[in-house]
Amino acid sequence: MTLVDEIPSEPTDARGRVAELHVLREQALAGPSERATEAQHAKGKLTARERIELLLDPGSFNEVEQLRRHRAQGFGLEAKKPYTDGVITGWGTVEDRTVFVYAHDFRIFGGALGEAHATKIHKIMDMAIAAGAPLVSLNDGAGARIQEGVSALAGYGGIFQRNTKASGVIPQISVMLGPCAGGAAYSPALTDFVFMVRETSQMFITGPDVVKAVTGEEITQNGLGGADVHAETSGVAHFAYDDEETCIAEVRYLLSMLPQNNRENPPTVASEDPADRRSDVLLDLVPADGNRPYDMHKVIEELVDDGDFLEIHERWARNIICAMARLDGQVVGIVANQPQSLAGVLDIEASEKAARFVQMCDAFNIPIITLLDVPGFLPGVDQEHGGIIRHGAKLLYAYCNATVPRISLILRKAYGGAYIVMDSQSIGADLTYAWPTNEIAVMGAEGAANVIFRKQIAEAEDSEAMRARMVKEYKAELMHPYYAAERGLVDDVIDPADTRRILVRSLAMLRTKHADLPSRKHGNPPQ
Repeated sequence: MTLVDEIPSEPTDARGRVAELHVLREQALAGPSERATEAQHAKGKLTARERIELLLDPGSFNEVEQLRRHRAQGFGLEAKKPYTDGVITGWGTVEDRTVFVYAHDFRIFGGALGEAHATKIHKIMDMAIAAGAPLVSLNDGAGARIQEGVSALAGYGGIFQRNTKASGVIPQISVMLGPCAGGAAYSPALTDFVFMVRETSQMFITGPDVVKAVTGEEITQNGLGGADVHAETSGVAHFAYDDEETCIAEVRYLLSMLPQNNRENPPTVASEDPADRRSDVLLDLVPADGNRPYDMHKVIEELVDDGDFLEIHERWARNIICAMARLDGQVVGIVANQPQSLAGVLDIEASEKAARFVQMCDAFNIPIITLLDVPGFLPGVDQEHGGIIRHGAKLLYAYCNATVPRISLILRKAYGGAYIVMDSQSIGADLTYAWPTNEIAVMGAEGAANVIFRKQIAEAEDSEAMRARMVKEYKAELMHPYYAAERGLVDDVIDPADTRRILVRSLAMLRTKHADLPSRKHGNPPQ
């Protein structure tokens, strides 16, 4: 048999060419092998295509560059050139709205990024930015493809540059479904939201082996950079779930509350929850005694449509709550102190958490409602040495820079600098309301009396009786519920049961708000 006889004959007509195309597509769709698919499933992980099917509406996915293959030579790469090159890219819809997606295919080169792989991601990112639609990355890759050297590293640079270009323009969501190590971890960190799955996803700059070699510390991959670590300790992950199906379902839910881009408003849905519904339970839910804790989640449930809200960073910096919800069908962002955790004080982590959330809401035209019950900033050497001044300033900067509708509501305590920072009227809140239980002051009555009346208390025969008298006097003069209203620092003192109705009407009025910032290249926020 000659060499010519061994070469299969090429199709000579259109039907033959189409048949050949179908064969190639079937190869690309099938992946490298059934064995590789079984290995992925054995780890409790779905394949890239299975994940895309869960994310997008059925039948809506349009793949881009399915037949792309790498051109690298050496280290055996020239003998292994699978279609897709380990990443699936394209667009589809979520609830009939366009969403772009790329998904690492761990079955091919462990999802490692090479030149062709990176070029596909760059293209889909550029398409998302140009089309003005969200981008979701389904991450399950082993980092840079070592055999391709610096070309792989340059590919990451292109991704980071596009992440930054897209920031505040289109929503970017990173879904961590496998390992993400080294420089690859910076792309998720640049996006708006990070989802992780317990046990199967990890993120770290240097892995356990390097940590042990350098510091002598022994730790597992999950202990170093697992979902719970990043959801509770580092704050890198906004959400953590037990399985991929639940995780991806929550990504769909989040997308339903976000606009397509920064030129649109979030989608509004019809609500059967009456806009003027009274919430008499609020009269008993928040104790008048400022030293008694309560769960701010329950307040939010009473105010929002059907008691339904999506909390961001639920397990990190629990002394402040950041959540997305709807009021009369309109999406709002809620920032609220949580008296059940550290009495609701602001500290370094709470300031960072809330600042980033406020910035996200402002970028994507989401009105912000702030619920205050804050005794101040957390005192302590660790906080001061850790930079509470600059971290607290991040929250202040975020609020001052925000041009979306902003409404603040003082439920109970609002003391000192924390009161100012939490979207007070003086830093630009459009409307400020207070409940009759509010106390707005430089500090608590006890502390204020000890400072102002220190001499009288020290000279009194019964210092404790004098202190109690002075505390009562200070409260009567400067901390009664209507002191701020009399001076125009709150727009109204309202019946707590009417809060939902008042918020809904206020948002309706502010819906056409337009505010411009001074012309500038960009601000220089505190770091």
